[in-house]
Amino acid sequence: MKPLTMSLLLLLGAAAMAEENPTLETIQEYLEFAEYSDGAIMPEQLASIDRKDIVFVDARNPGRFEAGHIPGAMNIEWRQILEREDEIPKDKSVVLYCDTGLSSSKAYFILRLAGRENVKVLRGGYLMWSVQRQGQ
Repeated sequence: MKPLTMSLLLLLGAAAMAEENPTLETIQEYLEFAEYSDGAIMPEQLASIDRKDIVFVDARNPGRFEAGHIPGAMNIEWRQILEREDEIPKDKSVVLYCDTGLSSSKAYFILRLAGRENVKVLRGGYLMWSVQRQGQ
């Protein structure tokens, strides 16, 4: 079979699987709805928000959290975000972060698919927050 034919068959098969898979359908619905910058907050924007209205969730592993974290943050590694979702308040803004934003973006995506609307990702993560804080 020619490579182009094989690729087309794989794409058609993946599309058919997505139509039959409710999880993939939910993800596709979210992707069609989400805006490009949906869910991101910059470190400098945090200064305009009252800290008592924000809960920080550090999505890194416990070792990275212990090495340094935003004061008052709770540590829920991104892989545990669904099993520990009940620990995350629903009545406050939740800012997820990791070192750079990669793991916290995964946690954000999972929580959004689970129906949470009060979550954002700290763009640039802990590293950007640390740099911005040092400049103050």
